[in-house]
Amino acid sequence: MKINTKEHERLQENYSEKKDWLKWGPYLSERQWGTVREDYSANGDAWGYFTHDNARSRTYRWGEDGIAGISDRYCNICFGISLWNGKDSILKERLFGLTGPEGNHGEDVKELYYYLENTPSHSYMKHLYKYPQNEFPYKKIVEENRKRGLHELEYKILDSDAFKNNEYFDVTTEYAKADNEDMLIKITVQNVADKEASVHLLPTLWIRNFWSFVDMEEKPSIKKEHSQSGDFVSIDHIYVGKYNLYFEEADLLFFTENETNDEVLYNKKNNHPYKKDLFHTSLINGDLSLVTAKSEGTKFAPVYKLSFQGGETRTIKLRLSKDRLQDPFGEQFNVVFDKRIAECDHFYDSVTKGSTPERKSIQRQAYSGLLWTKQYYNYEVETWLKGDSEVSIPPVERLSGRNNNWKTLRNHDIMSMPDKWEYPWYASWDSAFHCVSFAKVDPEFAKNQLILFTKEWYMAPNGQIPAYEWSFSDVNPPVQAWAAMQVYKLDKKENGAGDIKFLKQMLNKLALNFTWWVNRLDSNNNNIFEGGFLGLDNIGVFDRSYGVPGNGKLEQVDGTSWMALYCLSMLEMSLEVSLQDDAFEDMAVKYFGHFIFIAEALNKINIDSKGTWDEEEGFFYDKLTLPSGESTPIKVRSIAGLLSMTAVLNIKKEVLSKLPKFERSVNWFKEYRKETFKYPVIQSFVDGEDLLLSLVPQDRLLVLMKSFLDEKEFLSDYGIRSLSKAHEEPYHIRIENIDYSINYEPAESTVHLFGGNSNWRGPIWMPINFLFIQALKEYESHNMGALSFEFPSGSGIKKELSHITNDLSERLIKMFEKDKNGNRPINANHPAKYKDPLFDELILFYEYFDGDNGRGLGASHQTGWTSLVANLIDDIS
Repeated sequence: MKINTKEHERLQENYSEKKDWLKWGPYLSERQWGTVREDYSANGDAWGYFTHDNARSRTYRWGEDGIAGISDRYCNICFGISLWNGKDSILKERLFGLTGPEGNHGEDVKELYYYLENTPSHSYMKHLYKYPQNEFPYKKIVEENRKRGLHELEYKILDSDAFKNNEYFDVTTEYAKADNEDMLIKITVQNVADKEASVHLLPTLWIRNFWSFVDMEEKPSIKKEHSQSGDFVSIDHIYVGKYNLYFEEADLLFFTENETNDEVLYNKKNNHPYKKDLFHTSLINGDLSLVTAKSEGTKFAPVYKLSFQGGETRTIKLRLSKDRLQDPFGEQFNVVFDKRIAECDHFYDSVTKGSTPERKSIQRQAYSGLLWTKQYYNYEVETWLKGDSEVSIPPVERLSGRNNNWKTLRNHDIMSMPDKWEYPWYASWDSAFHCVSFAKVDPEFAKNQLILFTKEWYMAPNGQIPAYEWSFSDVNPPVQAWAAMQVYKLDKKENGAGDIKFLKQMLNKLALNFTWWVNRLDSNNNNIFEGGFLGLDNIGVFDRSYGVPGNGKLEQVDGTSWMALYCLSMLEMSLEVSLQDDAFEDMAVKYFGHFIFIAEALNKINIDSKGTWDEEEGFFYDKLTLPSGESTPIKVRSIAGLLSMTAVLNIKKEVLSKLPKFERSVNWFKEYRKETFKYPVIQSFVDGEDLLLSLVPQDRLLVLMKSFLDEKEFLSDYGIRSLSKAHEEPYHIRIENIDYSINYEPAESTVHLFGGNSNWRGPIWMPINFLFIQALKEYESHNMGALSFEFPSGSGIKKELSHITNDLSERLIKMFEKDKNGNRPINANHPAKYKDPLFDELILFYEYFDGDNGRGLGASHQTGWTSLVANLIDDIS
């Protein structure tokens, strides 16, 4: 049934191009420094070239960053909050954290902030930042993490004294759209401590600097104006137009230019004193003469010197509008806010189906965080390689360095980021998972995002989809087709009709990518794939992204499984389109046949051939073949071997009856493969019944499920682990006189494979668990759903698949729920703090989770793929 709320009406207006509700949104990055785009070094040291300390003084080339910020869709005009507690050595304009080399477990933001509310049109948004009243422990954080090794926990901000005795401010930033180009802003500061405290609040408006890099006909400006209601500033931008920022009476008005301070960074004389870091130096040094003398510039902030009694709260109002307003903060200001908040409530009441108020709250924060992590992303590789100004001319080494073969890539879009601080750049397979959650709240954005990766300015001419900015040529799992079908089905269920045009667009472009995979990653032409990295960072005995020991070839179970899933997803898309356009029936036959060849290759049981299945141990293992021809299995029991279970598709008899050409092909394949003694991967198909295609035949599925559901192996109280707990006893293999090993680790990695901060050696990952659950549901939809399995293995208790999928979902969901003692497992590092009334309803959506206790690990705001927990809540409600 189609839902109709005021928010849905706004989305309809936007996508029918009646009104551009998405021109303004939370598109400002949380970290632009330390990214590949801003790195113009010879050696590709992005973290070292553009540091957090540089960021306040150096102009960015490809974007901007800030706290609780917004911008227009091309990041021309930006707004965010800045703070100073009078004790810090740095004006707090951006979030602080450690880079990969600095942290003992990689990149890590060292701040406390939470995404509380957001609607798809960004008609209402709410963000909470917790700012210490005492000196921020920058030095302590760096030193303590430097001392800690890989076997120790990260040193977090809550491990310091920064929030001792509740001596901090809660800074809540809210946005409400009165219209599509009229943004109301409220910044509420609460002194959480019992004692008096003061803070400088600088709501900051600035213009992204193009003029230092490209020729602009007219430099943009922010100018002080005055009306009957008081001071305001006007913004004039040749690319965006004219706007006005209204603000309540301030103590001071600061102006400067968003330009690099050459004197600070390069010991070169500045052409004028009004540089990007002037707000910082003026406040810290106590000299306000320069910053208050100017009445125009490209960076501006009204300054509020706020003093509080213990527990006191103050609210500052602003308004960013296209219109000239006589009374910007009149009675209608609060009316609009109240209305947008009520509409936000109505929207989430309609789209969240959690069975309890707490589950609805988890869903709401998951979706809100997902929407907050939309970001403007700009990267034109050819321009970046060559440099485009006097200050960004790169060394000649760059032309043969990182991403040099991606000169056609031009990104200039709003994209879903994995985490706007830790991963402020897209990863193609992350984004595919994000879209499955986006489809619940904004299916058009989900579809457009998937299509975007197939555009000619993203996809390489050879059909490869870019992985991520650190290495576009790396190989991410090809989950785009699977995600497209998930989004299509969710959209169809919600709206009653499927978007066939979307499926056709995806099919046409993904066919190119599919061919790239086949041509590039099946070097033996035997339908066993050698994907390399494939996103599964530390799950192997060696780093697969850097080749194979002994110049061998690694035939990967996960690479082959991903390709089988790709085949079935393309087949499912082709069948759905064929029901309306039979010209696509040939495509369905093509992907059906290719799937059979892949399945046969993985399962080979011919007398004269060895596959990747180990009959004795009942598991799929990667196979290493050395140049000598010697072949050996790599007997690591990991989700790489279990991924074979995800490639399954049940084709309903109603579909088959409408596509006779395809049905004839199925029967032909069935008979032909039988005659040539190939493995019959068409599962128990008879005419007039459903057709189940499964990479894992039923007898092997029964064996795999024993390991999958074994608490001594993969089954945790909180989901499916990525490495079997059987490897608490390390696995060793010797390859050409070198010993390689792997052992089960439930939390952070203690080895440096692939950076050491992305760890698959035991933790629970939401997207992979989601794939497993969806696959089991597909088996369940066939008559195999009547099968029962011991759950957990060895318990003597048998359950059908429907009960098992629900139980797995419950295990994942309970990581975010309060237990009987009021603790959420994700908060296991700081349980006492998260029982504080000002913390206990705040939820972070981590990158991955401890395989033994559900503790949150990795990126703390990776709402993207972890927001899939909201889908799970819907599915079992």
